[in-house]
Amino acid sequence: MDRLKQLESFVAIATRGSLTAAAKAEGVAPAIMGRRLDALEERLGVKLILRTTRRITLTHEGSAFLEDCQRLLVELANAEASVSAGGVKASGHLRVTAPAGFGRRHVAPLVPRFHALHPEVTLSLNLSDRVIDMAGENFDCAVRVGDLPDSSLVSIRLADNRRRCVATPAFLRRFGMPVHPNDLVRFDCLTLSSDASQTRGWAFRVPRMGANAAPGEYEVIHLKPTGPLDCSDGQVLHDWCLAGHGIAWRSTWEVEAEIDAGLLVPLLDEFAAPPNGIYAVFPQRKHLPLRLRLWLDFLKSEYGRPEYWGGTIAPPSSPATRTQEGKRAR
Repeated sequence: MDRLKQLESFVAIATRGSLTAAAKAEGVAPAIMGRRLDALEERLGVKLILRTTRRITLTHEGSAFLEDCQRLLVELANAEASVSAGGVKASGHLRVTAPAGFGRRHVAPLVPRFHALHPEVTLSLNLSDRVIDMAGENFDCAVRVGDLPDSSLVSIRLADNRRRCVATPAFLRRFGMPVHPNDLVRFDCLTLSSDASQTRGWAFRVPRMGANAAPGEYEVIHLKPTGPLDCSDGQVLHDWCLAGHGIAWRSTWEVEAEIDAGLLVPLLDEFAAPPNGIYAVFPQRKHLPLRLRLWLDFLKSEYGRPEYWGGTIAPPSSPATRTQEGKRAR
C-alpha cells in the first residue's frame, strides 16, 4: 500500500473527525480509509487514533504525528508546484489576520518586505483578538498564538511561544515576591476577562506529588489567579502591569524589552510551563495558490531565524519534545 496515501488518509480522518467524512471527501468506502489507517499504525507500531462508534480521538503520538504529516504534505505540494509553475510570478490578493498585539509587532513589519519581494501580490492585514471565521470571512491565512482548538484547518508551527510572570520592581518592594505558583493567591494579578483567551488559566510546571511520583517527574498545572482588575485586551493588561497594578502572565515577546530595561522583573521562571506555539493557519486545499505558499515560506524563514527573536523565542521544538498542543486550528 502506498505510504503517501496512508499519510494522506490519516490526515483526512484526523482533520475531518471520522472515517466516513474522510471517505466521502475522497469518494471511497469508509472501509478503505480504515484499512489504510490500520496499515499505517501497523507499519509504525503505534496507535495513532482511538476509534469508537461515536467518535475518534487522537492519541498523544497521533497528535504529534499529525502536525508532522500536515507539514510534510504542504511541503511536498509546494515542491511539486514550484516545478510545475516554472517561472510564473505570484500575483493576486492575500487576506491575512493576526492577533492585535502580536500582529503589530511581528506581522505588520513583515508585510512591506514580503510585498517588496513579490510586488504583484497585494495584501490586506486584519488585526483582531477575536477568533476569525476564516472560511466565512474569506481569509487566506491566520497567524495564531497559543493553544489551538481542533478544526479542519491546517496549521504550521512557526516558533515556540513562552510565557512569564512579571511585575514592576516597585510592586515587588511593596508586596513581596511569590516563590511558588500557589503564592499567587496572595497577590493582585492582572487577568484576561472570561470572554477572552487563557480560559484554562496560567500554566506552570511543578514537581509531581504523591506516592507514585518518580523523582524529577513534573506535571503542568493551571491556576486562575484573581485581582481587582481584569480586561479583555492584552495591551491594557501590559500597561497596567507597567504602572505597578499587579502581576501579569505575558508572552516573552511582549515583555522582554521591559525586562532588559529593568522596568519589569520576571517571576517564577523555574516553574515555567513548556511553550505553546506560534502558528500559521490556512484552509486545507488540494492546491494552495502560489502567493499563499510564498507567504507561508516567508513566515517560516523569518520566524525560523533565532536572531529574529533576539533569543527570546525559539524555532519550533523537535517532534520528540513537542507536547499535545493544537495541531489543527479554528
